[in-house]
Amino acid sequence: MQQGWLTKTFKGDRAIWGLIALFMIYSLLAVYSSSVNVAFKSYHGNTTYFLRSQFIMLMLSLAIIIFVSYLPVRIYSSLAGIFLIVSAGLLVLTFVFGARVNEATRWLVIPGTGFRLQTSDIAKVALVIYLARTLAKYQGQLNDFMLVTKYLMMPIAIICALIMPENLSTAMMIFGISIIILYIGRVPFKFLLSYLGMAIVGVLLFAMVLTVVSKDNRVKVWKNRIEHYISGSGEGDDDYQSNQAKIAISTGGLFGKAPGHSTQRNMLPQSNSDFIFAIIIEEYGLFLGAIPLILAYMILLFRGITIAKKCETAFPAYLVLGLIVMMVVQAMMNMMVAVGLFPVTGQTLPMVSWGRTSVLVMSFSIGAILSVSRVANARIKKEELPEEEQVEEGEKIYEAANA
Repeated sequence: MQQGWLTKTFKGDRAIWGLIALFMIYSLLAVYSSSVNVAFKSYHGNTTYFLRSQFIMLMLSLAIIIFVSYLPVRIYSSLAGIFLIVSAGLLVLTFVFGARVNEATRWLVIPGTGFRLQTSDIAKVALVIYLARTLAKYQGQLNDFMLVTKYLMMPIAIICALIMPENLSTAMMIFGISIIILYIGRVPFKFLLSYLGMAIVGVLLFAMVLTVVSKDNRVKVWKNRIEHYISGSGEGDDDYQSNQAKIAISTGGLFGKAPGHSTQRNMLPQSNSDFIFAIIIEEYGLFLGAIPLILAYMILLFRGITIAKKCETAFPAYLVLGLIVMMVVQAMMNMMVAVGLFPVTGQTLPMVSWGRTSVLVMSFSIGAILSVSRVANARIKKEELPEEEQVEEGEKIYEAANA
């Protein structure tokens, strides 16, 4: 009875459901351990503040994953354009009315709730869905440079341009993810090289104009981060964070200091979000912290490719690959920042770091992947049935995909 209930509720790729459970366990343990002292100081001795907050968000994210996994796949294709327009509108609202935190305007506060929405996270997923739909629609015309530029690169450029003034690293990451998706979608490589060159020139021109027009801009922040990373001078807040993360990793060793025994959590800013990977290695070590998480994201990538191969049509395959690439690239960036292989970017570790918008957006993405997997698995199951039972099962699959 219990197994039947679980099977009916958690449909789709079982390996991905196992990874979700793994990510949630790491998240709760690491968020609590890395933030207990901050919570004690900032929330009147309430050491479980961040743990309780993350637990609520993870339970909400689980509900979102289950709900979205039951949605028909065609809904994403039908609403792709609307998703993109709404997300672009939210970015404009953030630019005009957004809350300024840590010298950057990246959040939109929902009136009456105090809930801060990081609109770039929403735009990121909306763009991936739009690209999947457009690649599927024009898959036979992708050798037309003007068509690719108009229907694919222009939306990418608009979204990145709206994000770039306040969050260059996220804009660059979204652009990189988009280029990877276009490459997977078989856009000619020479086109992608052209777009990459245009993007570099555009960023440089934008930085020059911003420097001339306004003294209060983030160009100096971008410049300092790059210079300090290249020189390794150890100056500035970003270098301080990076150095503390390296200390956490180096002292963690092979097996870690044991859960709850981190010392760098007291010195490392953003220890429960941007640098949570460093705290995980400090407490669980290479064998129980770093390697399992890296393998988990690699398995997620592998399962995404497997699901895409099962798809009969282009859109769900591109959707799964796009969302998987988005999640894995962000995870790799977070890990590379923690170990000092990349400048500080402020990207969270998907489904592990403490967060709100990021957790909800990643949950939606996983739910969409499971939705495609559910339909693909049902179709394969139908094909394995005796011929006389396939008609009846085919009707059920149609209802699952379109109901």
